[in-house]
Amino acid sequence: MALKIRLKRTGRRSQPSYRIVVIEESRPRDSRVIADLGWYDVLHGEYEIDTAEALLWLGRGAQPTDTARHLLSKKGVLAEFHKSKVAKT
Repeated sequence: MALKIRLKRTGRRSQPSYRIVVIEESRPRDSRVIADLGWYDVLHGEYEIDTAEALLWLGRGAQPTDTARHLLSKKGVLAEFHKSKVAKT
C-alpha cells in the first residue's frame, strides 16, 4: 500500500480549491482519504497545512506529489523533516 500526499479538488466550477490529503496511490483523486492535512485556495494563493500531521505521514513513508511537495516546502515542513531525519542518524 503506497501512500501519497496529494491534492483533492473541491469548490465550484471555475473556483478551484483543494484539500491536501493522504491517500493510497492507486485510488482516484476524489475518493476516500486516509488523513486530511490542510487546504489550498488557488485563486487567493492561500494555504494551511497541519505541520505535525504532515511530519507524521512523511515519517510513515507517504510520498508527496510535485505540487504537494512545493506547498510543504514553502511551509517549511520538508526542511523540518530532513532535519529530524539527519538528527536520527
